[in-house]
Amino acid sequence: MIRNIDDVQMDPVQMEGVEGASMAVMVGRGDGAPHFALRSFRVEPGGHTPRHSHDYEHEVYIVSGSGTILLGDETKQIRAGDVIYVKADLEHQFKSGDEALRFLCMVPVERNCGGPTPGSG
Repeated sequence: MIRNIDDVQMDPVQMEGVEGASMAVMVGRGDGAPHFALRSFRVEPGGHTPRHSHDYEHEVYIVSGSGTILLGDETKQIRAGDVIYVKADLEHQFKSGDEALRFLCMVPVERNCGGPTPGSG
């Protein structure tokens, strides 16, 4: 299976506290992936994902754009090419800058079986 990030339909993230964020599952349980799901997010200029935490880690790759990420009580600048490790139970939030922020996020497949309802990555 091969998918291009630009060819997959993005759906709005349906969570309280989201503004201008959409998501697509690039690889997930529906593709037969037994352990991990890879999701693509787009956060529109000035938008953000919800401020939240959960009991599993995820790994993030910034594809394009720039902005900030809240990790616990620290806010850091992020840009295309950055790789971010978000520990389990760590509060986090992505915010875009003046251009759309695109990132890929990997999570355990049992935590995200493929729908567009999970938060931020």
